[in-house]
Amino acid sequence: MHLGRANRKFKYTMGNHTLEETTEEKDLGVVISSNLKPSKQCQQAYSKASRALGLIHRSISFKAPYVLLRLYKSLVRPHLEYCISAWAPHYVKDKVLLEHVQHRFTRMVPGRSNCHITLFLHRWTLEERRHHADLLEVFRMYKGLSLTPFCRYFTLTPVNNTRGHSAKVLKNRCSLDLRRFFFSERAVDRWNSLPQHVIDSGSINAFKNGLNTMRRDSMGFFMD
Repeated sequence: MHLGRANRKFKYTMGNHTLEETTEEKDLGVVISSNLKPSKQCQQAYSKASRALGLIHRSISFKAPYVLLRLYKSLVRPHLEYCISAWAPHYVKDKVLLEHVQHRFTRMVPGRSNCHITLFLHRWTLEERRHHADLLEVFRMYKGLSLTPFCRYFTLTPVNNTRGHSAKVLKNRCSLDLRRFFFSERAVDRWNSLPQHVIDSGSINAFKNGLNTMRRDSMGFFMD
């Protein structure tokens, strides 16, 4: 697989055999494309989630809301969020594709065909859940609760003013969307916007409660 715009695309050999070129490959269940865009992975996740949703629709006769919701969370949504930090979509068409699964699920629930999915699923869209997960991972890294050190992806800014919290990180200038929407860049603005008392949370659950409060006070906080 040749990566990069300026790649000269050399032919590589192993022994007397020329290695075959490929434009995409699956690694640990995630489709990696030569352009490093997540569209192929989004299509795969959508297909798997749709098949699981169809299986539930055909197999379950007792379609009580609490039964369908548990099945959706355990059998469908994991396909849409597996390793999501590595391939989070940033194109509108990919976001809409994934959200379509949740809207299909809403129409399966008796008496809720006209109810918006966010009201049924505790008011969280998939996009909001992705950004929520990004902040949780940054918090784990910052508190030393992750195997990945915080300094590998982030650099703290010098504390030279009293605005914001004491753990703000630098945001790099990016010329490509690939870099701009990478985990270490897309989470910076929201992390820097958090208040000090949320950053000082003593546990992950306390940090989650702080994020829930942020979303309740500002509905668009977890949306691009």
